[in-house]
Amino acid sequence: MAERFKGQKLSQSAILGLFGLGMFFLAFMVYPVLRVVWGAVRPEGRFTLAFFAVVFRNPLLKESILNSFKLSFTTTLVTLVVSLPLAYVLMRVRFAGRRWLSALVLVPLVMPPFVGAIGMRHLLARFGSVNLLLMDLGVIEHPITWLASGFGGVVVLQVLHLYPIMYLNLSSALANVDPSLEDAARNLGAGPWRRFRSVTLPLMMPGVFAGASIVFIWAFTDLGTPLIFGYQKLVPIQIFNKISEGSVDPTGYALVVLVLLLTLATFLVSKRVFSAGRYEMMPRGYISQQGTRAGALGTVAAHFCIGLLLVVALLPHISVVLRSVADRWFMTILPEKLTGEYFSALASHKLTASSIRNSVFYASASSLLDIALGVAIAYFLVRKMIPGRSLLDAMAMLPLALPGLVLAFGYIVAFSRTRLLDPLVNPVPLLVVAYAIRRLPFIVRAAYAGFQQVSPAFEEASFNLGAGWMQTIRRITVPLISANLIAGGLMCFAFAMLEVSASLVLALKQRFFPITKTIYFLFNRIGDGPSIASALGVIGMVLLAASILVSARLMGKRMGALFRM
Repeated sequence: MAERFKGQKLSQSAILGLFGLGMFFLAFMVYPVLRVVWGAVRPEGRFTLAFFAVVFRNPLLKESILNSFKLSFTTTLVTLVVSLPLAYVLMRVRFAGRRWLSALVLVPLVMPPFVGAIGMRHLLARFGSVNLLLMDLGVIEHPITWLASGFGGVVVLQVLHLYPIMYLNLSSALANVDPSLEDAARNLGAGPWRRFRSVTLPLMMPGVFAGASIVFIWAFTDLGTPLIFGYQKLVPIQIFNKISEGSVDPTGYALVVLVLLLTLATFLVSKRVFSAGRYEMMPRGYISQQGTRAGALGTVAAHFCIGLLLVVALLPHISVVLRSVADRWFMTILPEKLTGEYFSALASHKLTASSIRNSVFYASASSLLDIALGVAIAYFLVRKMIPGRSLLDAMAMLPLALPGLVLAFGYIVAFSRTRLLDPLVNPVPLLVVAYAIRRLPFIVRAAYAGFQQVSPAFEEASFNLGAGWMQTIRRITVPLISANLIAGGLMCFAFAMLEVSASLVLALKQRFFPITKTIYFLFNRIGDGPSIASALGVIGMVLLAASILVSARLMGKRMGALFRM
């Protein structure tokens, strides 16, 4: 019945819906990116690659490129080292409390590193809480200076934020490995390490590379965390500085094109590497996936190691909370005196109050747009055999690989000095669209899962009774997949509230500032600015945590699919 349903002729409203989706992607994804590329190779109406050469000859830009690669490789490697044993233990070893720990390791997702950097910069300072504690315990005699450096601090924050995404990809890949292959290796005399190295890890490589690709690109294009730590010699910072100067020279275009080429190369390499090998396995029937049972010592060791990781991962959250209530905190491990005045200031401070209202509006509007787009895209992908179906799927997932900084830069280039969408005059429409595009894969995957679980017979019956495409979607399909849409919509709303790149680049006037732009603005203000910024970050953190918990309750085990390639 499903195949017959897919083969139905498209109605006029469905054709119009497809056309609208195509125009949306063309206007707000393809066109801005092409304008950036055009500005890099034809800045004065004639083709030239001279500005790419200028980028690599300029000492500052050359050093920024090298630093960005160094930062991304380091973050990706450390994240993999942290996540691989974590995924293996939680997936293949049985011990008391495993289910709770599997949920707790995802806690760092509730706050972007941009917000956590405010508190962590204080904790990791030369005479911050971490160094003072280690010196009091006698572990070190002198402060560890690399913790407070821009590079070290950014790596720590990025790893603590991104390891859950790597873990989700690795655990998914590990779940797909047939345990009978490992049993065969064990029967042939291979020890645990050799089995893992020669059987398990090679079969996990698609998930390893998928997670590594996301982490690498995310680390390379991260704008907020380096800004807070003052680590200026990075590609995203150089692009942001050129936009902030008010006039973008062609080297700025060239830098953005380099980021695009890096992103494209990463995914092309992954496709070539893994299309050359074969990773599929025979159907297994029923094979227990419970893994080996840990003894008392193993259970204690697992709880200690994972607990230690969680304590470290929660430091950004704890530090932001402490910074938001600390009345006096200097040369001491913990604040000497607490206060609630900074939270009170949120209601009375003109900029914070308006930014909260702005973010709620931007996030709400973008979430509604995401739901509309996500339902339409998922419907065509699951229910219709349309021409260009794979292209529509690729466009819907492209934001996973399209850095927010590139998209925001493209909007500045493509729509500045236009009549309706000039971000220099009123960035609200483009902020809403940018937020929506960045979170579109979340809602598409949530709606896709919903369509797969709902029999097309209900919609087919509606069509047979004379209902149109839009009426059927509105009255039959949407109510049946409402739990998926609410979960995906909440995720879109929560992450849009704390969007960094688009907010910093597009919101140039204070009356349009969202929460993240206000946090950055206040952090750079002398006096109580960093404390009020921390209080604002706590509000965002609580909102994001609540949204993720509700979404997880609605989507259950399918929640992890939102963060995988």
